[in-house]
Amino acid sequence: MLRIASLLAVALALPSASASAQQDFYKGKQVNWILSAGEGGGYSSYARAFAPFFEKAIPGNPNIVIQNMPGAGGIRAMMYFANVAPKDGTTIGMVHSSVPFAPLYGTKGANFDPRQMNWIGSISRATAICVAWHTSGVQDWKDLFDKEYIVGGTGAGSQMETLPALLNKLYGTKIKIVSGYKGGNDVYLAMERGEVTGRCGGLISSIRSTRPEWFAQKKIFVPVAIGLERSPLLPDVPAVVELIPDERKKQILQLVLAPQGMDRPILMPPGVPADRLEIMRKAFHAAMNDKNFIAEAQKQKIELDEVPGEKVADIVRGAFSLSPEIVAAAKDAMGGTPNN
Repeated sequence: MLRIASLLAVALALPSASASAQQDFYKGKQVNWILSAGEGGGYSSYARAFAPFFEKAIPGNPNIVIQNMPGAGGIRAMMYFANVAPKDGTTIGMVHSSVPFAPLYGTKGANFDPRQMNWIGSISRATAICVAWHTSGVQDWKDLFDKEYIVGGTGAGSQMETLPALLNKLYGTKIKIVSGYKGGNDVYLAMERGEVTGRCGGLISSIRSTRPEWFAQKKIFVPVAIGLERSPLLPDVPAVVELIPDERKKQILQLVLAPQGMDRPILMPPGVPADRLEIMRKAFHAAMNDKNFIAEAQKQKIELDEVPGEKVADIVRGAFSLSPEIVAAAKDAMGGTPNN
């Protein structure tokens, strides 16, 4: 009887010991945080603000090291997560919200399945905007039909190229896209240098965190918000969905604009142990609700709107369950073959 009792006690202790081992997994470790964007832009601003609170919320308090991996509109980083990144939970990423949908549209090089990724959560939701430099002559929606408006882009599949192509296709605007910039910050620099006159697909938060004087000094105009509703930060700027009566086209818009529901998504590669994903999701939620992080975000003019990892995964799965006809129409609306 003593032997049985002893064995029973050991058996009952095993789950607790296992849970403790998982809680201690990150102790003394380094977590590499890969960003799909270049340095100096909105993604870097979010990551650098969030990282100290995130690492504090992870049991074991690992050291988070931020690394930039721009390229191909964010596809390079996603390919890294699909094929190269360690699967032990020590590598996480923040990718462009449009990138998980690139395989759906057949974007060249997007040989990954975002449904297999482990989504930790998303820091915000966002309505994209078009911005025009103050000397361009473009100030409101109607100017996009009869004035020269040249926007910078970072590659096929990026919002900076797909969204203006969408406006051209569904509305008949005449926006010209100049591709080849490394990141959104480079497009902003190009606007200041006069190489391009604007950017479509940027975010209010990105401008406020990296160039707060632009709004205050009226260096830019916002002719339209590319969203399913107006931004509360720009209530006088119309949302594109208001400007189109056709129901089928609205469905296309709803697919194309799905990334806005998961802005700044954070992920781990396929194959990461489920318990480590759960640890990260709990830490993400705790950090997002840390009053000190919220205060820091307000100080840096970073917009927060937590999206749980489960919800991010649902958005991705929902898009991939849509009919081929709507997907084909959405692809066509964004420029046909994305690599053209």
